[in-house]
Amino acid sequence: MKFKLFKERKGKADQAKNNQWVKLSREIYMQARKGGPNPEANFGLKTAIASARAIKMPADNIERAIKKASGSTDNVDYEEIYYEGYGPGGVAIMVKCLTDNRNRTAADVRSIFNKRGGNMGESGCVAYMFDEKGSLVIDREQFEEIDEDTLLLQAVEAGAEDMVTTDETFELVTHPHELEKVKSALEAENYEFSTAEVRWIPQNTVDVEGENAEKLLKMMDAFEDNDDVQDVYSNFEISASEMERIG
Repeated sequence: MKFKLFKERKGKADQAKNNQWVKLSREIYMQARKGGPNPEANFGLKTAIASARAIKMPADNIERAIKKASGSTDNVDYEEIYYEGYGPGGVAIMVKCLTDNRNRTAADVRSIFNKRGGNMGESGCVAYMFDEKGSLVIDREQFEEIDEDTLLLQAVEAGAEDMVTTDETFELVTHPHELEKVKSALEAENYEFSTAEVRWIPQNTVDVEGENAEKLLKMMDAFEDNDDVQDVYSNFEISASEMERIG
């Protein structure tokens, strides 16, 4: 039974990693089509490549997506769309999608909102609650001897705006266009990042628990499973004790 459970968990983890690679390949393809194949002259592509490298996507996958975009004759043209709405408990949610069929994706996203106690709103209904920032995340378990004060000093000197500390991670917050510069400077100091991306960070957060927390987690899973959804940004927080209760 233990072996079976291990295989199931490993299978889910492998599938999640594969989903991330597929979604980032699409992002790289779209950015290369939109701004050209040279990451030094295309900030969107440069950021997408940084995100791919942060999750250990093979270099061949990255190069394949860029080459496909450069010589594409398949007429696939992805459109970047943000959908906004409210989840259970009134939390704010922004859903970033890349799609070749706007009608299909809008219907899918609306269905996910509706079936899990939320509702999709108009463009701009929650975006004002977020700021677009660069985010560099360091996993504490990979750097057990890390000195928080030293990291903060090095990050600020490199151009970071802030550092958010949790029991599991250090998150360095930057201006979107400073992300790559800060990342390169700290990599030179032998830091490694589990994620490196431009994302929407909530200005304030809302604690949720009970049925609302359970519905929100199911909503996040549904968004993650949708091929058109690239990222989901929200302002909710669930405590460790509540996560343990939910299981």
